Amino acid sequence: MNDTKERILTTALHLFARDGYEAVSVSDIAQALGMTKGALYKHYKNKRNLFDSTIQRMLELDSTAARQYGMPEQAFQADESGYDQVDWDDLKRFTLAQFRFWTEDSFACPLRRMLSLEQYRSEEMGKLYQEMVVSGPVHYTADIFRRMMKNGRMKPGDADALAAQFYAPMFLLIAMADGGANDGLSVLQSLIDDFAGRWRI
Repeated sequence: MNDTKERILTTALHLFARDGYEAVSVSDIAQALGMTKGALYKHYKNKRNLFDSTIQRMLELDSTAARQYGMPEQAFQADESGYDQVDWDDLKRFTLAQFRFWTEDSFACPLRRMLSLEQYRSEEMGKLYQEMVVSGPVHYTADIFRRMMKNGRMKPGDADALAAQFYAPMFLLIAMADGGANDGLSVLQSLIDDFAGRWRI
């Protein structure tokens, strides 16, 4: 992606996160960038194209992060063997990295805020919020736990309930970080260690 396209995408995302997707027009984005609408349309054909590019970029960032931390990039049904490779250290490093990603990254943080803001206004945004921030990560973790139990790396239990238990503190700490709390990472690390101490074999 060239610098101009990147700057347009990032500026649009920050405006969406601040004012809401529906409230922001292409004119608003162009004005914030100091360019004409015509110049913007040379890179993105409309606001929807900007939004779709934002989601695509997020999916690419997710895949890159999963690959970097040795985690499965696809859903369990598409890559069962990838879930067999995950160990506790991988999961811990990835979870801590995801916390930093959702609270500090200049792309992920405003995207999460936009989806959080828009989830009650748009069914599509609500589904994306669930898939990316809430139920999606819980289901992903449950699939990992199921394979860990099957492979003898974790004590037997209800994988879905344990995934919710594992992920709930992270979700809460992300919300607290939005309110200015700055100790979320150390708290999360302690909670993960405690969880692993109780469930790891």
